[in-house]
Amino acid sequence: MRSIPEAMAAALESGVSHHAHVWRFTRRDSAQFAFTDHDGALHFDALACEPMAGLAAGAIEKSLGLGVDTASVAGALNSEAITEADIARGLWDGARVDLYRVDWRDPSQRVHLFAGRIGEVRRGALAFEAELRGLQAPLNVAVGRVFSRYCDADVGDARCGLDLEAGAYSGAGSVSAVVSASAFRASGLEAFAPGWFARGRLVWSGGGESEIAAHAQSGAEALIELIDAPAFAIAPEMAFTVYAGCDKRFETCRAKFANTLNFRGFPHMPGNDAIQAGPIEGERLDGSSRYS
Repeated sequence: MRSIPEAMAAALESGVSHHAHVWRFTRRDSAQFAFTDHDGALHFDALACEPMAGLAAGAIEKSLGLGVDTASVAGALNSEAITEADIARGLWDGARVDLYRVDWRDPSQRVHLFAGRIGEVRRGALAFEAELRGLQAPLNVAVGRVFSRYCDADVGDARCGLDLEAGAYSGAGSVSAVVSASAFRASGLEAFAPGWFARGRLVWSGGGESEIAAHAQSGAEALIELIDAPAFAIAPEMAFTVYAGCDKRFETCRAKFANTLNFRGFPHMPGNDAIQAGPIEGERLDGSSRYS
């Protein structure tokens, strides 16, 4: 049961209160920040709570047992501490969040409403919305391997064993024309087949990485579409390095990378169609392999 200080309880019962929300964030690098929806700065423990206009807390959903508590926070990108670039770089991913309701006249009078970590963050040009997941969320994460027809390694990691720095799997190019905030035409990639870098990784020479959604080739120019627009504006002549992508299928591993010995999926696992199929006249029914 949540304990409410007597002074706060009396203020709530009177119908007149001086309360505000305070969010305290602790990033994985141990840096701490505090924000409030009050119109003035507050001193919260050893932190100075920065007022953020337009910051609002969504509904808090509490669950019994091992159910995951959820909440959300949305606001404008008007703080030096929370910038679009830092969100895009992942500095806020998994940050610890504590939400309090405090008496802004005396912040030591407080009630702890929620504890969790930042989950998915949706950002726009001027605002963001962050999903907050309760501390029970890690208990719902699958542990161990999942049996699937698809590979569960990431291309180029230690389990995959592929060297993406090899010339066949990486290329260098530059932006020749900007199509949109997340798409551009590039030169320098004419030696690669269309789709070679789809689902791959792009590293900007000026810093930052992007995931590639699609890669089309037309003559000497390539059209690159990114999954998300980078935190900065794409401009002509920006240089980058791209790495081949993988759709995690056995056929792709064999034909594109010649890396079947390190394939981390189970391509011959029977699906529902095989399980439900009946015997067919003329087939061998001796229990031998379907793939021999």
